Amino acid sequence: MIRHSQEHILNRLPSSASALACTAHALNIIEKKSLNHEEMKALNREVIDSFQQHVNPGFLEYRKSVTAGGDYGAVEWQARSLNTLVDTQGTEYLDCLGGFGIFNVGHRNPTVVSAVQHQLEKQPLHSQELLDPLRAMLAKTLATLTPGKLKYSFFSNSGTESVEAAIKLAKAYQSPRGKFTFIAASGAFHGKSLGALSATAKSAFRKPFMPLLPGFRHVPFGNIDALRTMLSECHKTGDDVAAVILEPIQGEGGVILPPTGYLPAVRKLCDEFGALLIFDEVQTGMGRTGKMFACEHENVQPDILCLAKALGGGVMPIGATVATEEVFSVLFANPFLHTTTFGGNPLACAAALATIHVLLEQNLPAQAAQKGQLLVDGFQALAREFPEMVVEARGQGLLIAIEFSDNETGYNFASEMFRQQVLVAGTLNNSKTIRVEPPLTITPEQCEHVLSCARKALQGLRVAQREMLEAEE
Repeated sequence: MIRHSQEHILNRLPSSASALACTAHALNIIEKKSLNHEEMKALNREVIDSFQQHVNPGFLEYRKSVTAGGDYGAVEWQARSLNTLVDTQGTEYLDCLGGFGIFNVGHRNPTVVSAVQHQLEKQPLHSQELLDPLRAMLAKTLATLTPGKLKYSFFSNSGTESVEAAIKLAKAYQSPRGKFTFIAASGAFHGKSLGALSATAKSAFRKPFMPLLPGFRHVPFGNIDALRTMLSECHKTGDDVAAVILEPIQGEGGVILPPTGYLPAVRKLCDEFGALLIFDEVQTGMGRTGKMFACEHENVQPDILCLAKALGGGVMPIGATVATEEVFSVLFANPFLHTTTFGGNPLACAAALATIHVLLEQNLPAQAAQKGQLLVDGFQALAREFPEMVVEARGQGLLIAIEFSDNETGYNFASEMFRQQVLVAGTLNNSKTIRVEPPLTITPEQCEHVLSCARKALQGLRVAQREMLEAEE
């Protein structure tokens, strides 16, 4: 246990004394395995106050885990199992949100944790001068694992960064060919840094930061005729397209699946017009949809593939931009054209290698397909039972959405599920849609429990709506 005497702390300058007291307190909390009742109450109050004063008070409005009056908030404490979390009060939640898709192999997967711990004992970060072995091993593994001719990897720290690298790669490759335009899809989400945000489609995220990166156009997702027209018109005006960037299934757009044959048709159009095809599989990758990568459902191979989220196994943040040799070769002459200090660090690479090992060894993509079908079938039955509230249930693998009649109903459903200790949440670009995105390690019994809780939540909402209508009459 780390202890610091008050006298020692106060002997320092006021600002450093305050900071030192904060860090000493935090380290003591980190080292605690459990909290007594008074410690729990104090920590909960402290966390809410610090969110209010130093993080962002808007989060307290947004989170279902905070009561309307703000006097109580569920504060995360630890993972209890692969599929469950525990708050400071000991309440256990079944995680059907999966950190927006990062916990594909579950919480604190022992294989991933062990790999990171062993690497931590040797060398947490690389020197930047000697060759780092795990980056080499992970790049080779991804070259073996990813479809088609994808061969070289650039590693970063997040999905947004992986998209930024993809955009820069496409620009560097296509600019000598006089191609500068990018086409993305309506409803797309590719991140919120300036380049990635230019591809993202939601007005509320884009408008405060206008003007964004020039040369980005958007067409309806799933409409191959609209894409063909845009490529053709850009060619006619000399605004030739450098790349088309798409999510194979739109995640934040509301888990929107394209029509069968759309992705192969996109690939064909890109080849026809000499445009690169970038697949953003930050959320759909690593087994989430029932295949290791969602593009494999229709055997479509991109020129650039973006990965992140689940790649780090829910233990370390890591992003990867994987490209063909032809495209990636623009960085051969000057490998410092696009770099990152922490990308591809030993801890992150250890986590990613262990994650891939678990996904393959336990055949988790196939499990996602089976258990996903169980949940989708169940949610679709509920949609038929509660048509006044549920518009549609859809998904592929364990990337599932329930679309509600309005925003309020969706939020209330998620709140009811929270009260039953099941975590679900909305999507960023489509607030009427609630996502169900559990770890791929969720059990069939837990899937049945989720469906039972969902039915109970919908029954409760139906009763509440009827009572409201009767009161108005």
